[in-house]
Amino acid sequence: MKVVVTDYIENNLDWEARALKERGIDFAVHQLKFRPEDEVVAACRDADVIVVNMVQFTDSLLRRLTRCKLLIRHGIGYDNVDVAACTRQGVAFAYQPDYCKEDVAEHAIALLFACARKVVRSRRTLDESSASGKWDFSGLFPIYRLHGKTVGIVGVGRIGSRVWRKLRTFGFEFLGCDPYLDDATRAAYDTIQWVDKETLFRRSDFVTIHTPLNEETRNLVDAQALSWMKPTGYLINTSRGPMVDTMALATALRGNRIAGAAIDVFQVEPPPPDLPLFGLENCILTPHIGWASEEAGWEIRESILNDILAFAEGRPPRCIVNKEAAKG
Repeated sequence: MKVVVTDYIENNLDWEARALKERGIDFAVHQLKFRPEDEVVAACRDADVIVVNMVQFTDSLLRRLTRCKLLIRHGIGYDNVDVAACTRQGVAFAYQPDYCKEDVAEHAIALLFACARKVVRSRRTLDESSASGKWDFSGLFPIYRLHGKTVGIVGVGRIGSRVWRKLRTFGFEFLGCDPYLDDATRAAYDTIQWVDKETLFRRSDFVTIHTPLNEETRNLVDAQALSWMKPTGYLINTSRGPMVDTMALATALRGNRIAGAAIDVFQVEPPPPDLPLFGLENCILTPHIGWASEEAGWEIRESILNDILAFAEGRPPRCIVNKEAAKG
């Protein structure tokens, strides 16, 4: 049996190499992100199991990997994997849906508070006041109290629900929009008022996005959605870059149509130097770091290793998306 990693974010995968070697499993690692399909095929042609972070697994690529029986995504989202093509090729596809859920929720909350308290702009105020020898708060106000404000959560799944749980002691009102939750699940979130998308955008002081990326959610936040927001409202996106129309957001921010935004994810990553959000004082940008913590890093490594070992022992991985392929 052979396992191939197409690309990874860790410093090294020595721990995995040792664990698999002890069990007689061949293991090869590569950094093939943005590399041509032929290079990916050459590296993965003899793999029984492939672990992918960001390489695009298209129908064309999967049709050329005739030996592979299990593809594992290093992460939660899997918009870089053609799941239907996996199923057609008889490749079981597994992912890690509970990876970094605490961390992304914490990062979204950190961005929310940074927006509300104008943390980034405050540092500039401090530097400028220090240089002049007198306090100058021009451009910093208004700052509003958080107690009693409304947080709108779009997508109340593993991460969105944790944002709610972590924030519920701060005195917020909560709106939720998630058409895929059943009544019992909604009832468990007892302080969330369930509304449609337009109502959530219109009434929220903070809108935070926590949905998976698919054709239904691409450009979820477009010019119309931004036009619904309060002039004092803030948008936070820690999910996927294509959820938000970047040009529409930049236009809304430049025109002070909304108070601000905090963005951790981008349509192209890393974003190009001409990203229209660069240089906007009312926009906080972080480098897709919501997932990051030492704890999350080790949890996903252990989870993926357990998936590989389960496959080697004839057991299914923990979280398979296309169960029909796994049965086959």
